[in-house]
Amino acid sequence: MKIKSSPHDSARSHVSGRSEFIDDRPRQQGELHVEVLYSPVACGNIDKLDYNTALELPGVVAIFTYKDLDQNLWGSIVKDQPILAEQQVNYVGEPIAVIAAENQRIALAAKKLIILDISTKDAVLNLKQARQQESYMGRTYKLSCGDSQAAMGAAENLITGTFISGGQDHFYLESQACIAYPEENQCLQIHSSAQHPTEVQHVVASTLGLQQHQLVCVVKRMGGGFGGKESQSAHYAALAALVALKTQKPARLCLSKDDDMIATGKRHPFQSDYKAACDKHGRLLALEVDLYADGGAYLDLSPAILQRAMFHVDNAYYLANATINGTICKTNTQPHTAFRGFGGPQGAAIIEHILEEIAQSLGVDALAVRKLNCYQGENISTHYGQLVENNVLPELFAQIESSSSYQQRRKDINEYNKQAGTLVKGLAVTAVKFGISFTTRFLNQGNALVNIHLDGSIQVSTGATEMGQGVNSKIRGVVSDAFGIDVEDVRMMPTSTEKNANTSATAASSGSDINCAAALIACEKIAARLANLAAQVWAKPSTVKSQEEYEVNSEIDTNNVIFSGGQVFDQRDANKTIPFNKLVKTAYLNRINLSDYGYYKTPKIHFDYLTTKGRPFLYYTNGVAVSEVSVDKYTGEVKILRTDILMDLGRLLNEGIDYGQTAGGFVQGAGWVTTEKLFYDDGGKLISHSPTTYKIPNIQDTPRVFNIDFLENNTNTINVRASKAVGEPPLLLGLSVWTAIKNAIHNAGVDDTSKLQIPATNEEIIRILGNAS
Repeated sequence: MKIKSSPHDSARSHVSGRSEFIDDRPRQQGELHVEVLYSPVACGNIDKLDYNTALELPGVVAIFTYKDLDQNLWGSIVKDQPILAEQQVNYVGEPIAVIAAENQRIALAAKKLIILDISTKDAVLNLKQARQQESYMGRTYKLSCGDSQAAMGAAENLITGTFISGGQDHFYLESQACIAYPEENQCLQIHSSAQHPTEVQHVVASTLGLQQHQLVCVVKRMGGGFGGKESQSAHYAALAALVALKTQKPARLCLSKDDDMIATGKRHPFQSDYKAACDKHGRLLALEVDLYADGGAYLDLSPAILQRAMFHVDNAYYLANATINGTICKTNTQPHTAFRGFGGPQGAAIIEHILEEIAQSLGVDALAVRKLNCYQGENISTHYGQLVENNVLPELFAQIESSSSYQQRRKDINEYNKQAGTLVKGLAVTAVKFGISFTTRFLNQGNALVNIHLDGSIQVSTGATEMGQGVNSKIRGVVSDAFGIDVEDVRMMPTSTEKNANTSATAASSGSDINCAAALIACEKIAARLANLAAQVWAKPSTVKSQEEYEVNSEIDTNNVIFSGGQVFDQRDANKTIPFNKLVKTAYLNRINLSDYGYYKTPKIHFDYLTTKGRPFLYYTNGVAVSEVSVDKYTGEVKILRTDILMDLGRLLNEGIDYGQTAGGFVQGAGWVTTEKLFYDDGGKLISHSPTTYKIPNIQDTPRVFNIDFLENNTNTINVRASKAVGEPPLLLGLSVWTAIKNAIHNAGVDDTSKLQIPATNEEIIRILGNAS
């Protein structure tokens, strides 16, 4: 059964301006404003840091450095990054000191009075320099299947090259923000705009020398996250908490958009060397790829991101023989971090690029090459040994080809381009097969607390954090459906580490899967007790008045007790019914527990890092997209004329939310591959750090015609309500825009489009067109 589509739980408060974000919280008496002094250079030694004059400024309460910390290293995987720089700095934006003042004006004035002398050193600023200098972090990772070397030697056609995909800023509307409130006994309560409140709790405790039970992190909502607040929010929370603990005053730290963009990590830029072998029809026979990821100055989440990129090099296509290597490069830029897709888009982009190159070299339609290479049938393995179960990829390709009128439009575009003057059109289909689960096994767990109140209304607390994606709405729907009550009778509570401890980040597209499942487990335990009670009530004469009459009896059959429409009834006997809220009150009077805790861990997942084989994902979310673009041959301007998307999201939990996530993910992906270019100056400072210089998609950059549909698929019974995750997979379908641009450039007479990079900005398109003319 598809749960009724309901509005986002914050929809009304958002549009009416009543939603509370971190900086909307009322200022308390004595509250301090926190500013961060960060490095203006990419690499150097700190020769002098003198803040005495700044301290004398009226209204400045304190200035803190690394000397005030109990522990100065943090990191999500390896603790290699300083909270505050000590003797050296390694990227522009690295925090050096924090200023606590009575207001922002005073704090900014104090920052200008600090004397900071840094002896600059040669910096490694990009992947090319890092590879030349062999500036790497950690080991080289490897995945393989078959014998790629032998297959290459016997192949008819070889394609080689280097593929480059750039970074991307998260551009969440609410920058990194947190407020730390001191409490008695050296305890702190931290309100943070964070995807991972447990990591905030743990990093702050470690930094300040506190035990974890002395800290509570609360996340009500975020004004966007997209992965940028998975790990790096903890860093800024630690700085605010330092001020609060030392001064015993509330401390507010909210970065400006400029500072946030300059200092925080981005989507990892990748540079990948590839060699592909195919037969005369375009069937891939072998693939070898060496991926190089720009990790920035510190490790952050780079190993996990690189690993997922390697897992997703196949995207939707079968690799019989493959050798995939991955290396993290160390550069003097922001430590790059999680971003929607988490390496998946960078991996998938490589093979979509290669398939387009194969089609061009053979003079055939790229859709035919993709259909030839996509996973066919059941029980076929990926290059890391996981079976592709319930495979619907061929069906998706067939449906989208028909519903989008692909073949006719291809003919029409070919005719148009023969007559074209300024504009040339391109058309392309790309797919996605996105693995759902954290690739780090222990993260695949979650818990939920469900409390039913005596009027029948419910409060739910989980480890999920709401960043606009609608996870609360989905959990709310699952809970309301479990008890057969109206969704308005269920309230999602702010995420708090005191109610839900040891949680994982809301990330990896698993937020709904894990937390809906945990909430459902809690509901089922309560519902079982209530159903048991209902059966006993119906079995007793109505004259019985004792309030101590009922206890849970495991021998009673409750299989026919149904919760629906605010009623609890026996589906065999219409006379046996009781209002849900009345049953709840009866349970309370009979001392039957109306609260419970649900715990869920994702089953069946495993991966052997020695054999590089296993099942890292519970299942795959699949989809296809057809995009048509026009390209101005003289200005490089791109317009997305039409996009058709077909997603396999299993049995939809909330159609409205799933539709919005599909549309939003696609547009964000289209931004990554077209307009979102990060520009750095020669010293390593990001200079595209505001809406005036960094171009996210606006309404004119969205498809003129935008069709989204969902495949009916109820086979994913391994997941809650047979649903599938939606958060990240649609972003990868933005690659259809990039491949359509590639096709348009080819249609403009450019034989070699292999050098087209991501993003395909106007300038990049003109470069490719110019080099060919």
